[in-house]
Parts: sequence; structure tokens; C-alpha cells
Amino acid sequence: MEKFVIEGGYPLKGEVTISGAKNAAVAIIPAAVLSDGVCRIENLPNISDVATMIKILYELGANVKYINKTTVEIDCKGIKTHVVPYSMTKSTRASSYFMGAMLGRFKKALVAPSGGCDFGVRPIDQHTKGFEALGAKVEVGGMVDIKADELIGSSVYMDHVSVGATINIMLAAVKAKGLTVIENAAKEPHIVDLANFLNSMGADIRGTGTDVIKIYGVEHLGSTTYSIIPDQIEAGTYMVAAAAAGGDVLVKNIIPKHMESITAKLEEAGVEVEEYDDSIRIKRTAPLSKCNVKTMPHPGFPTDMQPQMVTLLSIAQGTSIVNESVWDNRFRYVEQLTRMGAQISVDGKVAVIEGVDKLKAAPVQAVDLRAGAAMIIAGLVAEGTTEIESIDYIDRGYEDVVGKFTALGAHIKRVTIHGKVQPSVG
Repeated sequence: MEKFVIEGGYPLKGEVTISGAKNAAVAIIPAAVLSDGVCRIENLPNISDVATMIKILYELGANVKYINKTTVEIDCKGIKTHVVPYSMTKSTRASSYFMGAMLGRFKKALVAPSGGCDFGVRPIDQHTKGFEALGAKVEVGGMVDIKADELIGSSVYMDHVSVGATINIMLAAVKAKGLTVIENAAKEPHIVDLANFLNSMGADIRGTGTDVIKIYGVEHLGSTTYSIIPDQIEAGTYMVAAAAAGGDVLVKNIIPKHMESITAKLEEAGVEVEEYDDSIRIKRTAPLSKCNVKTMPHPGFPTDMQPQMVTLLSIAQGTSIVNESVWDNRFRYVEQLTRMGAQISVDGKVAVIEGVDKLKAAPVQAVDLRAGAAMIIAGLVAEGTTEIESIDYIDRGYEDVVGKFTALGAHIKRVTIHGKVQPSVG
């Protein structure tokens, strides 16, 4: 087991280059199942969630060839099974996308429920609704069993905005006969990226980025070479880290439009933000100011940036209120911040943050992926040396986090834990 050790109090200065988008990559990799040819995927982030998804394809029978650490060629013609067992799905939520991919290819799918971070119950009712609208029958038990004689395009109205269900319905519908219309669809950048990937293979998907997506079914999807978009959440994490720790950081290889909701809140908190064509400069010399945040589906403030923003606001002047409207149980990490002196009270989905002058180092845990990023930010600004355990969560979504922060002047290192079992997070 390993942990991060961070000596706080050093401002961040320099440049950081953002990797490919985790949330796009983990949707695009299972989408390769639908191709009749070879998919060359570039700008993959070198993270454990991507490695897990690639491993699933390999174990299912795909021919996988790494060109370099960010480029892979995938040939799924060798996959003969529609079954994805729990041993493959237990460590990542994105494994649920094999439901739509397998259904789209084989007209049947038998997929174990997915694992990943624990934010409470993850119902698949909207996924099921979409599959059934296309003509499938769904039985949910120890495995999710989906079968269809054929898939026929249909209209699907999402009862609430769901990124996962939107992706799964797209994957299932891309080879269905006729037109599928998804209304109240999610609009996140990685959904647009998935559609662009599928279209590059010959799919006909229109309207992504809006709340109505139209999918005209095709019989075949061919080979493609595709480069994944930059990671909005990794970029936001470094932007918030630079703002919290102080200093001057240029965040490179990003799409500034994807960052607008994060940029707006940083400016409201008193941070200087300069936007360029494919980069954003973050500079802070004055104290941080309070602000209120409500997480919402895109283009609102991302739920995946909520823990990082709460950490920033914990050292801002005044009282801030953060409302989590997407996930239940997303404030589990607050206990870790209060160990470091943060003054935060949580009532259901609302956190009230009384800004303090400084945080103090303490031993903490990463209770999930983005909470782990928040602990790193807390360690960077805290007085003393912070130790973060359960860092396997962080490795799921951040490439070379130690190297990137060290290059900015942070004092952070990865240390092997000897002589004890790393505590579980419950």
C-alpha cells in the first residue's frame, strides 16, 4: 500500500499539461466493441480506470496493442461473449457501459453491477427505460440480464438528466433500426466526445451537447483513429489547487469553454483568471472571498469539482454555502477536512463553510476519487506535513499527480506503507 506525504505552504508556479478526459475514455473504450474494424484511440489518460477498462476488453477476447502510454489499438472482432462478470466490473463504475455496448453488438448483455466510488444508490432505472424502449427485456438481479430479438429506434424521455443512461442508450441505439430520440439528455463534454468517436466510425448521431439527441441507426461501424478531449475535471482540479495554494499557474491543453462554470466561481472567489485559446492562467495574490456553489448537470458547476471547491472555500473569508444536487452522500470527505481545522457543517445535501485562516496538517484518507483530489489541495495549503492514505482512489482519475504537482513547486511524494494493512474506507 502507498500514501501521499505533502509538506504544505508552498505556492504553485509554472505550467501543467492536462491529460485526456477520464470520463470520455471510459465510455469510448467499451464503444469499441461496436466496431467491425480496428479503433486507434489517442490521448488516453494513463490512469487505473482506463487500464481496468482496457483489461476488461482484453479478457473478453479483444486484441489490444499499446502504441505508447497514451495510444492504444483495439480490435474487438475476437469478442464472442456478451457476459461481463463481477470480477471485471467491481472496481469501476464505468463498467456499466458494457451493458449498452454488448446490447448494441450482440442484442443481449449479461453484465454484473458496477463498482467504483460510493456516493449512495446508483439506480439504473433510466438505463432500463431506454433499453426497453428499444425493444429489449431487462431483468435485474445479481447480474443485469438484457435481451432483444432486435433493436428498434424509439423515443426515450429521461425522467431526470443521467450521464450514464444517456451514454448507454447511445451505445445500444447506434446500430438499432430506425431513429432513436433521447429527450432531456445529458450534455456533458464527454457525451459529445463519445458521439464524435462513434460518428468517426460511421454512426449518425446528432444533437449531442443539447438536451435532444437523435441517433439514426446504421448496420456497421468501421475502423477509426480518434483523439480524446482534454480532461475538464483534471484541469479544474489544478485550477482550484493553484487558487488555494496561491501563486501563478498556466493550465495547458484544455478547452476553455468546458471550464466556464469553474472559471466563474474562481473569479467570484477573488482569483485572477486569464483565458487563452487552449490554456487558462490562474493567479492569486489576494485573500479568497466566500461564494455559493450549487452542483448541476453540464453546463452547471460539475459535481466532480465539488470537493475541491469546498476545500478552497474552507480557507476563504466569510461563509460559503455549497449545495450538492447530483449525488447523495457526496460530503463524506468533510470529516477529513474538519480534522485539518476546517469549519464545515453538513445538513443533507447542503454544506455551510465558515472560512478559517489556515488548515493544519493531519493524517487523512481519500474516501473517493475527487475527495482524494480535495485532500491533496488541503495538504498543499495546510501548515505542516499531511499524509493521505487510500490513494488508489486518486490513481483512478489523475495521471502522474505527484510529478505534475512537483513540477509546480509542491512538496509531495508517494511513500510505501510498511508494516500495516491500509485501513478500509466505510
